[in-house]
Amino acid sequence: MTETYDVIVLGLGGMGSAAAYHLARAGHRVLGLEKFTPAHNRGSSHGGSRIIRQSYFEDPAYVPLLLRAYELWEQLARDADDEVYRLTGGLYVGPPDCVTVAGSIRASREWSLPHDLLDAKEIHTRFPNFTPEPHHIGLYEEMAGFARPERTVAAHLELAAAHGATLRYGEAVESWRDTGSGVTVTTGSATYTAGQLVICPGAWAPALLADLGVALEIERQIMYWLDPVVGTAKFEHDPIYIAENDSGAQIYGFPAIDGPEGGVKTAFFRKGIPCTPDTIDRRVHPEEITEMRTRVRELLPALVGKAVHTATCMYSNTADQHFVIARHPAHDRVTVACGFSGHGFKFVPVVGEILADLAMTGATAHPIDLFAPQRLVSL
Repeated sequence: MTETYDVIVLGLGGMGSAAAYHLARAGHRVLGLEKFTPAHNRGSSHGGSRIIRQSYFEDPAYVPLLLRAYELWEQLARDADDEVYRLTGGLYVGPPDCVTVAGSIRASREWSLPHDLLDAKEIHTRFPNFTPEPHHIGLYEEMAGFARPERTVAAHLELAAAHGATLRYGEAVESWRDTGSGVTVTTGSATYTAGQLVICPGAWAPALLADLGVALEIERQIMYWLDPVVGTAKFEHDPIYIAENDSGAQIYGFPAIDGPEGGVKTAFFRKGIPCTPDTIDRRVHPEEITEMRTRVRELLPALVGKAVHTATCMYSNTADQHFVIARHPAHDRVTVACGFSGHGFKFVPVVGEILADLAMTGATAHPIDLFAPQRLVSL
């Protein structure tokens, strides 16, 4: 027997869980399908923390979405009664003309976001763990911090279910089809139909969205939790940070948020190895840990102890590193969200809202022209 819904959501990671919640909250009959367990660690929405920030160096066009996302982060924390995010302040460091610093300044000024500009000495005085190069500067904003990805996904799923969504786990999608009058989704267990389909496939996008016409590169990324030689207590009140050196290489990190044995998380930004979800090497090798410790020592010399934990995740990169969020160009009943290129998780609540809009009305009031897939077809 075929089960019928108003909308089916494929993939219940960050974006899919938020879409399922917003759709169910609006009263629609929702089916969510996930090939793994809830809030799993096989894709991109795990690792204990993800940076949230507003002084957005990638493009000032993201800022209106961020302002709405912050409202929804607060709503989610309240509705779930859980600390799904925390503000710690954010510090973006590097040469004055680098992407990280110059782009953050541009976004802050264009949107009148409160911020402080600090020289290297002021950075070290204010945040003693940091020792930037003498010619580097930093932008500090109070409205930055981190989200808890696993808690966020779990909260959206629990709230979606509370609003009546049917959520099925361990059920991999074999195919989907736009029938003209609806959509049909086939899994290894059943066939489902709906009026609309929302696809949030993460690193599985190349397979599930092969006809979208957008090239996506999947990359293996590594997260490291290092043990400071001075102990974690001295890192508990630091800001999140993104730092770019003179060669343009970026690292990022967090304060100590997981207790005395939890280490301090840091990672390279955009230093991945091409992979697929089936071929990713989930081992982290000694030479990779050494490389991370060597790089982070330049900025945080106390953060050079042993690695107490490591983990891998995947980025799904578009050619221009901007997202894809739109109605499918070839299928009026299909909405897609993919290619979040390593900087998407902070947008999870508002992307869920946007996907619900697109699925049920075909449009959204949010500014998403930047994310149209057509821009990438000829690249």
